[in-house]
Amino acid sequence: MATAKIGDNILFKREGQSYKGNVTVVRENSVIVEYGYNKEKNQPLTTIVNHKNYKVTKEAL
Repeated sequence: MATAKIGDNILFKREGQSYKGNVTVVRENSVIVEYGYNKEKNQPLTTIVNHKNYKVTKEAL
């Protein structure tokens, strides 16, 4: 399995739903992903995803 790099788009599942997100930070065992935007708080939605639990859909240039 390929490990994502910063800027890659990934597909992951959370609570039975699939999400697409953009990798912002790569850690040893996981990545931090922005997957949406909260207009009320004016902040991006972020989450941590283990390397085992995502699939790279589009690699960064």
